[in-house]
Amino acid sequence: MKDILFTVKQQKCEIVWLCSCIAASFILNVVSIIIYRTEWKELWTQSVWVIFIGAGLYALSVFIRLIVCGIRRLFRKQAD
Repeated sequence: MKDILFTVKQQKCEIVWLCSCIAASFILNVVSIIIYRTEWKELWTQSVWVIFIGAGLYALSVFIRLIVCGIRRLFRKQAD
């Protein structure tokens, strides 16, 4: 069985994607606090949900990137 190895560059790229998704969910939390005029303590009390939403966004981004990569490879093989 062939081992799948991630290079350091790929690992750093994935960490950036994950941090970006968590930052986006944090920003969405701040925006929702402003829009709905709730208390700012929700910024910390809802932090578990922010992490879950960030992980969900990351999973969605991985899924979309895999689909795009698969489509690119499919067209690349047809061109050859």
